[in-house]
Amino acid sequence: MTTEGSVAPASLEAGQVIDGYRLDALAHRGGMATLWNVSRVDADASSDAVLALLMKVPRLRGGEDPTAIVGFEVEQMIMPTLTGPHVPRYVAHGDFTRLPYIVMERIEGHSLRERLDAAPLPVDEVAQLGARVATALHDLHRQRVVHLDVKPSNVLLRRNADGSDGDAVLIDFGLSRHDLLPDLLEEEFELAMGTSPYMSPEQVRFVRNDPRSDLFSTGVMLYHLTTGKRPFGAPTSARGLRQRLYREPTAPRTLRADCPPWLQEVILRCLEVRPERRYQTAAQLAFDLQHPDQVVLGERASRVGSGSALGVVKRWFVSLRDSETVEGGAGGQSARSPIVLAAIDIDGAEPALLEAARDTARRLLETDAGARLACLAVMRVNRVGMDELLDADGTPRHLKLLIALRHWARPLQQALSTPAHAGRDAAARVTFHVIEAVDPATAIIDYARRNQIDHIVMGARSSGRFRRHLGSVSARVVAESDCTVTVVRAPTGAG
Repeated sequence: MTTEGSVAPASLEAGQVIDGYRLDALAHRGGMATLWNVSRVDADASSDAVLALLMKVPRLRGGEDPTAIVGFEVEQMIMPTLTGPHVPRYVAHGDFTRLPYIVMERIEGHSLRERLDAAPLPVDEVAQLGARVATALHDLHRQRVVHLDVKPSNVLLRRNADGSDGDAVLIDFGLSRHDLLPDLLEEEFELAMGTSPYMSPEQVRFVRNDPRSDLFSTGVMLYHLTTGKRPFGAPTSARGLRQRLYREPTAPRTLRADCPPWLQEVILRCLEVRPERRYQTAAQLAFDLQHPDQVVLGERASRVGSGSALGVVKRWFVSLRDSETVEGGAGGQSARSPIVLAAIDIDGAEPALLEAARDTARRLLETDAGARLACLAVMRVNRVGMDELLDADGTPRHLKLLIALRHWARPLQQALSTPAHAGRDAAARVTFHVIEAVDPATAIIDYARRNQIDHIVMGARSSGRFRRHLGSVSARVVAESDCTVTVVRAPTGAG
């Protein structure tokens, strides 16, 4: 039957039709909402006919937490603005005057919550899962949304055609904040909102617009997946929540001896009490999880136990500083902290072109204090046949390119280590990568996509035997890349 007038959520049953959606089967009954597998009655007329659909209906029983009602309104407001593979596709919603609901894509897969039962997980799996979550968060933040309730049950792993785990998908946007939409939760309530084990220090202090809050929550998940324990327990009081402002979590390597130093460095950086001491974007976190050999090890990597009394005092004083509203919210933070890729033809470019590319990269890093630079050299290999991997003097070509790349970047790192850049870790802002490829242009484009690169800097040769016949590498990168590309030429007369 088709419903008319107001509908009580508790009276829903399989077979009912709500605004053209038939309730096929109850999928889940939670404390805040009920989930139904649904299908369209008039599927032939719908562009969503190929989607498996899910209807989410809030549980309204009277006397419920008013934040749950407002949170559902927030989710109805935010979900239609979201796109991409890391969120369920929005289809429709109903209003509170009749029956509140959201119809969305049903994600075939399982939640990250299931993996906690097997924790601690192998290090490679922790890094892989963390990179997928961080990639999904970066996509969300670029859409100007802070999730603010990142936890294992709100992360689904989309199932690939072969049954393996695919992209991470974020769900449940009831506590989220959109830079350009009213923050109903902030307007109507004055209390910390979130799930206690995963809340960031700034959420405890009622700051809701910082995307780095989601990175703190991701750090909690990484800690739990690595050690089998939560870094701050599961507090049930405001006093318990505030302990994360000054109590350092027990170092992961104290709880798990085979936790590598680089992973401890990454996790504890995510769990810093001040947002500016964490990763500045989710893309930067994903980058380190995918390139552990490039993680710069600092004091965090060698930390043991749960910190000293002096460390507690230091963390307490740091926490006393007022939490600041982030300028521009999620979108502004992402724009200020790009990952720049310098694709450098170390072997083939003339010195003037190498210098011009270095100057351009330096200006980009100086303009954006949170920016990072990935220096990339592509070692061309043959499509067929054996490649000579050693130079005439016996030096591996890969190692020679890596040394040359570091030499090229040394003046840039020195410029970032001046007093004007005090407080910033120059070493951690620059990484070095050598990859082998038959086609350098394709390799650069794929590398940029895989690592969420925001800006590519590369040189263009004025002549060359490949350019006449195949077109330049830089021209293909400009044409096919998803991000901004700056092509640098050597000054006229230089060489």
